[in-house]
Amino acid sequence: MGAEANRAEQNPTATESENVEELLEAARYNDIDDVIRLAAVGVSLDSKDAEGRTALHMASANGNVDIVNYLISNKVVVKILILAGADVSSLNRHERTPVDEAAIGGKMDVIDAINTTVAQVELTRASV
Repeated sequence: MGAEANRAEQNPTATESENVEELLEAARYNDIDDVIRLAAVGVSLDSKDAEGRTALHMASANGNVDIVNYLISNKVVVKILILAGADVSSLNRHERTPVDEAAIGGKMDVIDAINTTVAQVELTRASV
């Protein structure tokens, strides 16, 4: 274990990469306990592997509904869509935005996720 800890200290990126791979594998093979454990130790649920795949991709592709629901309940989907360029001001056929729909449905956590991610995107684009 000492050698493993030493290796992780020397190369934290490899450890991050290993954690992301472990997360994607857990999502792929429907191991909700591992997904929850990895999230609890700080692995971002919207992490991407070297090929751009996320836990949501893996769970969805393999029909792992429990994991998809877990990811949705942890706002992963909202964040991924916004970071991918989804327009949060677009109107649906009822002339409502995503925030309007979330408010109607009482989904304050979704509204928070939208606002936080939009602010994150705006801050990364800001210049001083």
